[in-house]
Amino acid sequence: MTTTTLLFRDDAYATACEARVLGTTPEGGVILDRTVFYAQGGGQPGDVGAIVRANGDRFDITNTVYGADRSQIVHLVGPEAASRFEGGETAELQLDWPRRLRRMRVHTALHLLSVVLPYPVTGGAIGEGDGRLDFDIPDAGLDKAEITEKLNALIQRDAPVTERWITDEELDANPGLVKTMSVKPPRGSGRVRLVEIEGIDLQPCGGTHVRRTGEIGTVAITDIEKKGKQNRRVRMSLVD
Repeated sequence: MTTTTLLFRDDAYATACEARVLGTTPEGGVILDRTVFYAQGGGQPGDVGAIVRANGDRFDITNTVYGADRSQIVHLVGPEAASRFEGGETAELQLDWPRRLRRMRVHTALHLLSVVLPYPVTGGAIGEGDGRLDFDIPDAGLDKAEITEKLNALIQRDAPVTERWITDEELDANPGLVKTMSVKPPRGSGRVRLVEIEGIDLQPCGGTHVRRTGEIGTVAITDIEKKGKQNRRVRMSLVD
């Protein structure tokens, strides 16, 4: 089976690409041999945008998800639109870049939040310009203003954000790298992708991130909710 090459893993700033159609799905998805679209997972929504056929036909992509065995990525356009695509034809993908960039800024900021609050992470989600992390924290007072100040101080360091890969065995030997209790790093290929914020953080992650923390801009902690005896939901939003 031909797999989908994940161009966003090598360049999260690529906004378009040409790709060959591998097939379609009954649910209205188009499978391509390569993509700049991030597939829904790890708390980050799937990308949206458009796909344009060689004859100029243009269709909205409403979500991007993994196929059944996660080796292919499915671009959802609806059954009627998907029925027009033929295997082997070439099409152009056009990413909704402003939306993706906001998600990249939020995602990178959430990594920094896990440094400001160094507790086990039990869940998380990335929205349109905002996001949240759930922490396993004993009953203790958390101050929104204090967390906001510490978070923005880390952002203003403008630290480089880079990726590298380690083997499954190296991850097993360093279990402290994994901060999330509910979402485990994607495994099965024999290697795991690490995202490093220079001098600040290092953890497994398959998501998209900005190149430097300064690109996040100013953020604010907007709410802290008590979700259980030892669970606190911390909500964050981009200010600009």
